[in-house]
Formats: sequence, structure tokens, C-alpha cells
Amino acid sequence: MTEKVLIGGYTRRIGKGIYQGILDQTTHAISNIQPLINIENPTYLAISKRNILYTVIKEGDQSGIAAFDLTTPTPIRLNAILAAGAPPAYVAIDEDRQLVYAANYHKGQILVYQILADGQLKLASTTTHTGHGPKPEQTSAHVHYTDLTPDGRLVVCDLGIDQLVTYDVDAAGQLTKVATYHSAPGFGTRHLVFHPTQPIAYLLGELASEITVLDYQASTGTFTARDTYAMLPSDWHTANGGAAIRISADGRFLYASNRGHNSIVVYTIESAGQTLSVIQHISTEGDFPRDFNLNADQSLLLAVNQNSDNGTLYQRDAQTGLLTLCEKDLSTPEGVCVLFQN
Repeated sequence: MTEKVLIGGYTRRIGKGIYQGILDQTTHAISNIQPLINIENPTYLAISKRNILYTVIKEGDQSGIAAFDLTTPTPIRLNAILAAGAPPAYVAIDEDRQLVYAANYHKGQILVYQILADGQLKLASTTTHTGHGPKPEQTSAHVHYTDLTPDGRLVVCDLGIDQLVTYDVDAAGQLTKVATYHSAPGFGTRHLVFHPTQPIAYLLGELASEITVLDYQASTGTFTARDTYAMLPSDWHTANGGAAIRISADGRFLYASNRGHNSIVVYTIESAGQTLSVIQHISTEGDFPRDFNLNADQSLLLAVNQNSDNGTLYQRDAQTGLLTLCEKDLSTPEGVCVLFQN
């Protein structure tokens, strides 16, 4: 059985845009990685149920989000919403409201787009955060994640101000703030995943290289911290930045990537989602693994190393959660986003 994998990345050195490869679940191999869409800096990707791709894009001194129809043999560009300045860092789709959310790290902005009948985008609203944190990377607000809670609110990670902000969203894409969770100063709130069955979330701090377990109260949109866990071995004292975080569909295992230590850390999730225990650190066989993802049946995990231009594929044991190296020399030029296409 095969499935497609899309890889987004930078185009500063050798990257050509969005690449597509074929994953063979039987042989545990990815082949035929080729450029699919030649655009500048497509650093995050999301695909709708209608098989429309929404991607970060940069064109000259403008940047934003573009829409591509993937239902045809050759992707068709539908439109792009561009503005002056740096591009967004994250994209998510709200199928129920037919909205797309984007996080602009450099501008500290939340961007909400309406999905039109033909799949094109229209800017609906822009919300800008302000403030700063104690570390050099936190001189201003840096929105890094904009995605949905299980009950359909928008939750936003802001690395620059160490905040996790919850918003209500109306049908027109207008936001109303309902709650703010404050991480420890210098935590660097980056990405979040929710437990599939429990009212619990796992918050990754890029600057602290830590994960905080949070209780989520749906009635109020509020988060409350339980415990915080290290992403690094106790003997690692060199620079590191936490990056991506994923959870297994059964809610038993949590995965996160370390840029610097260049590893995937694996945790078991225990006590009905409330506690974590490290069971593995495994090398990504390259430099700077900004993103990784699990394939459809979660038997395999692909990590991409931005600085060394290689992807690394692992087999995942569903019972133990442990990863085993399959391939480490996949060509993924400047890769920073992994998305398996169902």
C-alpha cells in the first residue's frame, strides 16, 4: 500500500518549493521525491477535505497564503492573498466554518481567511498581539501556531510573549478573546497538541525545550498547568530549540523534535493523559529537524532536517511507541514541513 507525502520548505539555497514523494508501507521506503509546486518558501502546508492545498508563499517583498487545487494531475493555483513583509509560519483549516488560520511569527499576527465556494481565499480578519518576553528571541510578539481546540475555539501559541490565547470565532472569521494562559517567562510557547479523548493538551516550549501538560476547560476555554517535562537528556547542555510535537491517535505516546540535539524524543502518556515519561531519544541523522509527521496508519514517522537537506524515516511500534530507523538519506532540500496526503 502506498500514500503520498508532501514536503514544504525554504528556497534560500537549493529548495525548489513543495516536493512530493511516495511512501510504500510494505517496504518502509519513500521514493520518487520530486518538485510538485515551484514557489518560494512554502514553509507550512494544510490540505482540505476537498483536496485543496493551502500553503505559505513568498513573492518578492510580499508574502501570505496561497491556494492550490490538487484534484488534477498538475496542481492549479487558485489565488494568493499577499501583503508586504515576512510570511506566516503556520496554516490550519477550519472545515466547519470554511476558514483558514495563519500565524505570522514576525508580525505577531493571527490571520483568518474565508474559503470561497471555488476554494479561493478572502482575508476575513487580522488580530495583532503586542508585548515581549525576557529572552533575546522575545523582543516582540511572535505568533507561531493557530489551530482549533476540540470544541471548535481557536487557540494561539505566542512564542514572544509566552502566552497561549483562546478565541471564539464567528462564522465570518471574527475573533473574540476568551482566555489567556501564561507560560513561565522564557518558555517560548510554540506548538500544541490535544489528547484524543481526554481534556488535556501538551504545550511545547521552544526556548525552554520543555513540554507542559495542561488541563483544558471547554466551558471557559481556559488552560491550567499540571507538570512540565524536559525534552532533552540531562547531560545535554548545548543550544537547542524545541520544534514539532505530535501525538499518537490512541493517546498513548507523544513525540517531539529537538533542533540542536537533533533528535526525536518519545514519551509514554500515562494516568489518563496527565503524566509523561521519556522512553527514547533517537537521532534524526541530520541537522535541525524542524518538523516530522506520522503517516496515515501511524506505522511510520518521517522527520526532515532543514540544514542538512535530508529526511529520515522510522518504523513505529504501535505497542511500545518506540522508533526504529528505516532510511536516513532521503533528499528533502531545506525541508521544514511534512504532510501525508490521505
